[in-house]
Amino acid sequence: MQVIATAGHVDHGKSTLVRALTGMEPDRLEEERRRGLTIELGYAWTSLPSGEQVAFVDVPGHERFLATTLAGVGPVPAALFVVAADEGWMPQSEEHLVALEALGVRHGVLAVTRADLADPGPAREEALARLRRGPQADAEAVAVSGRTGAGLPALAAALDRLVAALPPPDPDAPVRLWVDRAFTVRGSGTVLTGTLPAGRIAVGDTLLLDGEEVRVRGLQSLKRDVTQAVGVARVAVNVRGSGAAAQAARGAALTSPGAWARTAALDVRLVPAARADPASVPSRLVAHIGSAAVPCSLRPLGAPGPQGERHARLRLDRELPLHVGDVLLLRDPGRARGDTAAGRVRVLFAATALDVRPAPLPRRRGAARARGEELAKAAEPGAGPLLRAHGFLSAADLRAMGVPAPGEPVAGGWHADPALWRALPARLAEAARAYAAAHPLDPGMPVEAARRALGLPDRRLVPALVRPPLALEGGRLTLGGSPGPPPRVAEAVRRLHAELAPFEAPEAGTLAALGLGPREVAAAVRAGALLRLGGGVVLLPGADERAAAVLRRLPQPFTVSQARQALHTTRRVAVPLLEHLDARGLTRRLSEVLRQCPEVAGGAMPSGLPPPPRSAAWRSPPGSGTRP
Repeated sequence: MQVIATAGHVDHGKSTLVRALTGMEPDRLEEERRRGLTIELGYAWTSLPSGEQVAFVDVPGHERFLATTLAGVGPVPAALFVVAADEGWMPQSEEHLVALEALGVRHGVLAVTRADLADPGPAREEALARLRRGPQADAEAVAVSGRTGAGLPALAAALDRLVAALPPPDPDAPVRLWVDRAFTVRGSGTVLTGTLPAGRIAVGDTLLLDGEEVRVRGLQSLKRDVTQAVGVARVAVNVRGSGAAAQAARGAALTSPGAWARTAALDVRLVPAARADPASVPSRLVAHIGSAAVPCSLRPLGAPGPQGERHARLRLDRELPLHVGDVLLLRDPGRARGDTAAGRVRVLFAATALDVRPAPLPRRRGAARARGEELAKAAEPGAGPLLRAHGFLSAADLRAMGVPAPGEPVAGGWHADPALWRALPARLAEAARAYAAAHPLDPGMPVEAARRALGLPDRRLVPALVRPPLALEGGRLTLGGSPGPPPRVAEAVRRLHAELAPFEAPEAGTLAALGLGPREVAAAVRAGALLRLGGGVVLLPGADERAAAVLRRLPQPFTVSQARQALHTTRRVAVPLLEHLDARGLTRRLSEVLRQCPEVAGGAMPSGLPPPPRSAAWRSPPGSGTRP
């Protein structure tokens, strides 16, 4: 199936032509049939000579209903442009064509109607001359009469050729169905109708209606129940779900989850519409896309280019689901009636979305101009310009923006601007050095602090930026070959060295009096200026090696008490020191009370000694009468 919208001046016979082609009445309202004036969108369909089905969206031609017209032509790929033989090119002919050109509708057929009332030749040539100045320069022209039926077979054949030339839609594309009608059916709930340009909707699917989850409970295409519909198609979707379904109206959108960026701010490239006069752009405009018409404000970004193109930031009054590359039509809602008769059109710009999630502009002079220059450098919308602007975008971000991912992510599912990514390792090292200087007692820069310092969106990016001499240990960044402790800590440790015996451990009060609190001690230990044992015991560096040398001279094996006496220290020091030596392999614990130095005993357990008991409690050997 294909869907074609009508376009053309009021009373040029659009509805009559659709009626003659399809045998269906496109005017749904009694008032429309009574007045002979299309007010609302009408729908009809037929089979072409080739057997291809085509559906028509019949739009109003009167200037007062331009917004309704744009809702009808917005989602369709082609147009049936109608000009009356007895009137020729008229103001709404021009305005409708300008809208089609701005929306990028490049395919169409020209029907010169009422050929039974006047020679169609002059009107045909006038209309073709105008069409040749735009993207529909190759449109076929057919003279017809909806009243007599003359020319209808030729028009059907031309429509067949038009449909065959249309680019095939992608059945796997994400769904975005712009709603042109919403109504309630008793016992069924909310029904939404619209033109599905691509993608696939099936019964049971979960979709988003203006961002809220709904479920497809029923589906029709051309009034026939179907289990699925593939674009291009006219569909009616029965949905159940959120409160949004009950409030749905024209301009709502039914979309695939996660596949569209819902946004109320976007940066765009503006191209003036034909015969528009955008020299004085109003502060408030209406943005049209699909069936949506949303008031918005426009902020210029830089000066216009040589062809009148410019860049701007749009702020919409409500969020819309958009992709980079989408084209919005900007209309001046304030033009008075009669402007079109004077040759002025209300359609001012075609706005191509370049960034659908732009960062806020800095509050400094020249920020808007700089952003405009940045946008001007992007020949085409894509991942490259977006990454230069944002620095980082996740794979999900790019999918929602409708932009193919540029290769593999750098880390954690994130894509980065290549120039920024190359510069970040040096910036990370600089940040780590600055952190070490500002926090000399910390064991290193926490990963989260590094993330904030570099403005990264995710801490998973930090490890991928670590290069020597940086190292990542225990969630902190450390600098290899880092200097010793801060000067005041080094001085306190020097005084401590001068006062302590080799195996003497200072009390907490002594350390505090020297200015060595827990953080200062930790810094000294990291610098190798102190040796920390269990239980808060600190010794001079190298005390463990010196202790092992003393213990090797003892008869093997030996007890804790013998070790304490040989080292001239206290049990408070001897017990954690021996445990430290055990851990390093400088001593070996044979039982609850005995140890040996492996180098002295050759590493073998003395014969006749029982294995170490499973209990961890200290006990005196039988008959000793003393604790070890």
